[in-house]
This record gives sequence, C-alpha cells and structure tokens, in this order.
Amino acid sequence: MSHCLAASRKCFLSLGGVRTVAFLISGAKTSLQVRERLKKDVAQMEEKVPGFRPGLAILQVGDREDSNLYISMKLKAAAEIGINANHVRLPKTASEDEVLSSITSLNEDSTVHGLIVQLPLDSVHSINTEKVTNAVSPDKDVDGLTSVNAGKLARGDLGDCFIPCTPKGCLELIRQTGVQIAGKRAVVLGRSKIVGAPMHDLLLWNHATVTTCHSKTVNIAEEVNRAEILVVGIGRAEMVKGDWIKPGAVVIDCGINHVSDSTKPNGKRVVGDVAFQEAKEKASYITPVPGGVGPMTVAMLMENTVESAKRYLQKYTPGKWSIECTAVNPETPVPR
Repeated sequence: MSHCLAASRKCFLSLGGVRTVAFLISGAKTSLQVRERLKKDVAQMEEKVPGFRPGLAILQVGDREDSNLYISMKLKAAAEIGINANHVRLPKTASEDEVLSSITSLNEDSTVHGLIVQLPLDSVHSINTEKVTNAVSPDKDVDGLTSVNAGKLARGDLGDCFIPCTPKGCLELIRQTGVQIAGKRAVVLGRSKIVGAPMHDLLLWNHATVTTCHSKTVNIAEEVNRAEILVVGIGRAEMVKGDWIKPGAVVIDCGINHVSDSTKPNGKRVVGDVAFQEAKEKASYITPVPGGVGPMTVAMLMENTVESAKRYLQKYTPGKWSIECTAVNPETPVPR
C-alpha cells in the first residue's frame, strides 16, 4: 500500500485490476503540522534567550483588497506560532525612494529577521519592482526573491539561501507522498520567478530530471504526459486535462483561478490550473484547489522566518561579543 498521507483518500480497488482515484495531498493538514513544529522551535529559542522572538516585517504599498487578505493570513499565522509580525503600510502616493528608504530601515532593524514586500506594489508612481525586491537584505529575504538567493538556489546552495515559499511548499507536499524524487522525470509547467523557475531548480538539486514548459513550448501535452512528477503554475484555469497526465503521476497544482458557477452564492468558484475531476482518475497523488498548495505557501514563509531567526542567533548570540585581538609586533627602533 502507498505511503500514508496527512490527506483524505478516495480509492477503488479490485482483485482483477486496480482502478485508483488519486490520494488527495492535503496542504491544509500538512501546514498545521508545520505550524505546530514551528511553535516548538520558537518556544525553544525563547528558553535559550529570554524575551527573544523571531520578527517578520511585511511592507505594503497601497491598499489592494487581495493584498490585505493575504497579509491578514500571514499575520494570523505568525501570531499563532509566536512570531512578532509588523505590518508596515505605505500610502499609494509613496515614491520609489520612500519605499527603498523603508526597506533600508527594516534591513537595519535587528529585531526584524524576515522582510517581505507585498506584491504587486499599489502606487500611483512608477516603481521598479525588481529594484525594490533586490533592496531587501538577502539575509532577511524570507520570500527568496532577491537575485542573491535565486542565484544560490540555481547553483544548488540550498543550505545557504532562502527558497521561495510556494516551491518549497510544493516540495514538502511531494515528500509527503513518500515518492522518491531522485531519478524521477519531473515537468514544471510555468517559468515565473516566484514559482516555475525556482521549482525547476529545487527539483533539479533534489536529483530529478526536469523539463520546464512555457508559452512557447511545442506539444505541451506530450511533455506533460512524460512527467512522473508534475508541478503546474501557468495561471490558466483547468488548462491541464486528464488525458495529459501520465498514469500514476504525482500532480501538484499551484493555480488559483475564479470561474463562473451559478450554483455558488457569489456566482464563482475557485479552480486550479489542472482539470481536477479528470486528473484525479489518472494521478496517484494530487493536490486539491483550494486546500492544497495555498496553505503551504504561508507555512513556508513562517518556516523561513524562524530559520532566519535561528541563523541570527547563531551569528549574534546576545551577551557574546565577536572580538579579535590584533597581535602587537614592536619595532626597534620605534618608528617616528
């Protein structure tokens, strides 16, 4: 029998053959396990250094409703774990220089161990998002979006960087299945800096053979059909059909799309980038939408913040000064 998941299972077996409806990989349940572990980590840090807590700063420009929702989820998760979270708001009128000045101030604040800039930037002025993202200190870049952290991930320095939260969460969900990643053929559908590109690197350095598909890929369905592990983050509702899926594949759906549904009170429902009802008939494991990757993204942000705080304590233990004495070499006669 397959590895037991923190998931609900819907499976039909018969002695004459096996017809399986995929295991549902529950990001909601797995994220709760991660949060409980992080609570213990924070408590242990406070025992060693009384009064110490990991600090997370979330910098927001403007007042987008979707950003407000995402930030509230992050603040709630931080509070549950014991992370001191600070929501720094700048008005829509904030200039690029003002945003960069705020980032510099937070970079220099020793109580802040993780700093994220909520995207997109909702300003009336033109602001260079790449410049703003890279202004965050790589040591506090718990979103893993700076060029420094992206470069370290690309070259395989996984222990010396922060990995973007969604790909990191996807990897954890793949591990939950018990399926060995090393040696598997993996396909990543999408090449965004936040999901697709880092997911490719993460799978590669976990020893999968990885193909990235994008808008210019010819015969995407054929490429997808070769995948033993499939991660989809293309931003198109139910684009990946059931007959694209290789039988027995692990399918991780990062998509969040709204489609019309007259049976819902608001006339819409949330779907992923994979046609779930079709794909679950072919896959061995699959993430639902919602309740799959989404909760893991927030959990991994919390994990990165706690990890950053641990690194800070290792480097700057309170009460210990990093002092080195310079050897004195007297000269005779004494120089004038």
